[in-house]
Amino acid sequence: MSNRLYVDFHIIQTVPPSCVNRDDTNSPKTAIYGGVRRARVSSQAWKKATRDMFKTRGIRTKNIHEIVAEKIISQDSSISPEEAKKKAEKIISVAGITLSKDGETLKTGALFFISPKQAEELATLAIRNNYDKKSAQAALNANPTIDIALFGRMVADDPMLNIDACCQVAHAISTHKTETEFDFFTAIDDCSPGDNAGAGMMGAVEFNSATLYRYATIAAHDLKTQLGSAEAAADAVQQFARAFITSMPTGKQNTFANRTLPDYVLVTIRIDQPVNLVGAFENPVKGINGYVEASIERLNTYAKTVYDNYSGEPKKSLVIGNGFNLPKLLEQLREDVRNDLAD
Repeated sequence: MSNRLYVDFHIIQTVPPSCVNRDDTNSPKTAIYGGVRRARVSSQAWKKATRDMFKTRGIRTKNIHEIVAEKIISQDSSISPEEAKKKAEKIISVAGITLSKDGETLKTGALFFISPKQAEELATLAIRNNYDKKSAQAALNANPTIDIALFGRMVADDPMLNIDACCQVAHAISTHKTETEFDFFTAIDDCSPGDNAGAGMMGAVEFNSATLYRYATIAAHDLKTQLGSAEAAADAVQQFARAFITSMPTGKQNTFANRTLPDYVLVTIRIDQPVNLVGAFENPVKGINGYVEASIERLNTYAKTVYDNYSGEPKKSLVIGNGFNLPKLLEQLREDVRNDLAD
């Protein structure tokens, strides 16, 4: 087994007119790269879309005491809701998490990422009146769900509750220059009098369209440590791969129906370090008959240059196409990761 094992995901994907991810002014997010403006979808947006597709996932909330209280009652129905609430608040405070008044209720200062199993373990400690800080923190650090292990947890109240992320997701950017456009719309009031001409309302929605380069990487060796076995880590990588490849952030989907799938997927397994290949598009692709083919060619050419000059070839590369479809890639990836992580 190698001491390090990284799984890199490189995706080329077209998105038609859409507003997948908006800024505070409701404009599509953008970024300047290579001296030109690119369409951008934030890493947070695509991580959320990915998490939503997992079979089992953690809960991100400021109301973790309510979750623990529910677990207390489910484990011991003789405990009243009021007593369960007090026990939950006490065990959470003992663990080092600050609960503060927010109106009439208590909340944590920031969203807290907790797995159902962690909540159950805290509930068990509370029922047993075991209000020991070490035990409470051990319960919160054990049994993370896949998304907690992948994306990590940061707790300002007590760094002992932090969980390092095993996955990094880059902001997706267009491989080419983009311009924001405006869709002017009107809506007719169905109940307006027949002689009342004109729109009931009108407005404008900003949008763009792009061919995106998407990148993510997983430190599979760290994932094995978090989840406890090579088998569990391989399953997690497979789940992430399926979700990351096929997910789409939900911004303005009812307006634009922009639910596309990738045009090109390259997955590499490395034993040295992750390699983001976005440099292939620092010089923006010039579209003549679209951007997809030129972007794929640019990506593969740049990858060869980087491998030849710096990092060397990956241990293995998997590409969808030529009879190798997504189900086959997912199964092969799971097998390869499991074998490489095996003792």
